[in-house]
Amino acid sequence: MKKKTRHNLAFASKAVYYDPDPKTKSISAPLYLSNNFQYDEEIYQNIVKGARITENIYGRCGNPNETLLQEQVALLENADGCLALGSGMAAVATTCFALLRPGDHIVSDWTTYSSTHEMFDHRLTDFGITTTFVDCNDITAVKASITDKTKIIYFETIANPNMRVTEIPPLVQLARDNNVLVICDNTFASPYVMRPLDWGVDIVVESATKFMGGHNDVLGGIIAIKQTNLPDDFLHELRWSTHVKLGGVLSPFNAWMLLRGLQTLPVRLERQCETAMKLAKHLENHPAVNKVHYPGLTSHPNHEIAKTQMPNYGAMLTFEVADGQSAIKVCGNLELCAFAASLGSVRTITQIPATMAFLDIPKVEREKMNIQDGMVRVSVGLEDPNDIIYDIDQALSQIDTHKQS
Repeated sequence: MKKKTRHNLAFASKAVYYDPDPKTKSISAPLYLSNNFQYDEEIYQNIVKGARITENIYGRCGNPNETLLQEQVALLENADGCLALGSGMAAVATTCFALLRPGDHIVSDWTTYSSTHEMFDHRLTDFGITTTFVDCNDITAVKASITDKTKIIYFETIANPNMRVTEIPPLVQLARDNNVLVICDNTFASPYVMRPLDWGVDIVVESATKFMGGHNDVLGGIIAIKQTNLPDDFLHELRWSTHVKLGGVLSPFNAWMLLRGLQTLPVRLERQCETAMKLAKHLENHPAVNKVHYPGLTSHPNHEIAKTQMPNYGAMLTFEVADGQSAIKVCGNLELCAFAASLGSVRTITQIPATMAFLDIPKVEREKMNIQDGMVRVSVGLEDPNDIIYDIDQALSQIDTHKQS
């Protein structure tokens, strides 16, 4: 299929289709497990002259499965280019080390994934890189935090775990005015729900482990870029000067698994988003639930932003019960839904963010992120919606139904 024709396809068709294997004509990509590739004189000369993608060099430098995955993700993200890595945090770290030098500064939203927050607040400081945390919906606070050393504004499309949604256009305009890049973690949304590059974001990072993979059986990360405000050789330098040197590479098998996961992304997310809305509305009226955080609810403080930026509201929600012990009791009494880490699976998965994903974040910082001890995060799966609701209801019935004022 011609490239222009593929770009004009609907999202679901883009996700499903890729060209047949040129050698075998297989419509499912072969799996290339080799980490080493035979040269001949022509291949050798091509590599010497700079052919780093069209020729296979060595497994850490690339693989045919990885290359095909990158092409597919770039298409789905409406990106000018893409790099696939071994995990979501590899994507975050590689992006930061590619862009930042000692003395540089980041402005980050307060509410980010715990490992990202810890890297910004503790690890990058070891290299002389500092971060100011703000509410990225408070554009005045963001503007006040920018210095002549600021290189990045960083936020999440749908924030983990309180489901805050940041309004993108004001951030992008502020960044352009100050020669700063905008980086967005799109993990909680996935490109099915939101494509931040279409809104002016420069770089998207994403844990492909989650919705892209979709089955709790693969790790991977993605960096997708729009070239407009980046150097012409940015993606090349990102791969060869940072990614290959840090070594956070994606295995061929994981690339192959992620490619397969992408093909069902639209149909999975369509169902999961519908079920999440149904569950959120149900929980909002439940006597044991103090609050529901879901962008699709009109009660959500960022609902109007979400309605403008997202055709769907995602498959993630969080609800609050009275306290941490109540949250443990709810998760511990689930039968159909899993009580586990991670998200984005065909299974409905719950966790207690304050004492799981954000355990290593001090309580005072968790409170600034609006992460409460009684929060239960739900990654909605593909089970029948009524069965999910029934299971959560029976678990909620194990706690005191008096709503906390």
